[in-house]
Parts: sequence; structure tokens; C-alpha cells
Amino acid sequence: MTHNPSGSAPASGEAGAEPSARPADLVLDASMAAWIESFASVWEVQQGRRMDGRVLGLLIIGDAPYLSSTDIARLLDASAGAVSMSTRALSQVGFIARHTVPGDRRHFYRVEDDVWGAFLLGERAYLRRMADVFRTGMQLEAGRSAGPRTRLRNADRYMRWLEDYHRKMVADWRAYRDMPDEAEGQDRP
Repeated sequence: MTHNPSGSAPASGEAGAEPSARPADLVLDASMAAWIESFASVWEVQQGRRMDGRVLGLLIIGDAPYLSSTDIARLLDASAGAVSMSTRALSQVGFIARHTVPGDRRHFYRVEDDVWGAFLLGERAYLRRMADVFRTGMQLEAGRSAGPRTRLRNADRYMRWLEDYHRKMVADWRAYRDMPDEAEGQDRP
């Protein structure tokens, strides 16, 4: 993202650096817009909504600590309603988070630097809720028949197994994420 030349801030990525632009100053250049659309296309192929992918892509590639829903709509040339639906959906599953600015009533959103690790942690809560739903299904009259009971039991066990495995995955992910960059390309754990 580029910004209006209103001062010089250190480039993002430098130690202690602030983002290079205030949210209202952000402008997408052609390469960023193309990357966002590419990200959204891949997102959509995996049964995600294209607009959700565009919003997440913008927050990932943007050099701003947070963006308002108005800024997101402006930058993506999207309707307020589409942005609202996407930010709600992405927030619910843990890809983005609401951000408050003291004295400002607008809705702001941000993405964690480790968005995928944050998603992995949030996914565990989803697995727990799904396991509860399957266990409830086994208590129903319909859930006592052989076929449904087997399917519900297998689903419950899968969710509980995956939830337990997430603990190991999170630890493995953090170790992998925190390896020095020069280790990339080598056999990693």
C-alpha cells in the first residue's frame, strides 16, 4: 500500500517501526490489488466466499495496524453490506478481530501477524462445539438407531481426536514458525 506523503515513518518490518500509513491514507497499487484478487480466488476454490477472501487478503497485505469497515469498502470498491457480512464471518471463525479506537464509534478490524496460528487456536473451540452437537444427537431417539448412531459416534470421536491433536499441532506450528529464515528450504521438523 502506498500512502499520501505527509511525513516519513520507518518502513514496516524495521525494529520498532510503525506502519507506513494511517488507515485513511491507504491506497492499493496495481500489484497489491492483483494479489488480493489472487488470494480471494484461491479462498473461493476452498468453498469460501470471494468477498471474505478479498477482505482477509487486504488486511494481510495492507501496511496498517487496522482498517475501518469504511476503509475496507473504499479500498476494495465494495458495498458496506458486503464488507459487513465478510467481517462478521471472518471474525466469527477467528481470521480477523474487531479493534476499538478510543473516542471513535466506527468498526475497525485487524489481522494478527500469525493469522493462521490464531485460526488454528480458534478452530479448537469449533471442534468442541461440534463434538457437543454430535453427542446431543446421540441422545435423540433418531440417534439411537444403528446407522445414525455409528455416524454420530464417529463424528464425535473425530472432533475430539482432532481437538486433542490441535494441541500438538499448535506447538509444532510455533516451533516451525519461529525457526530462523535461513533454515527455510532445509528439512524442517
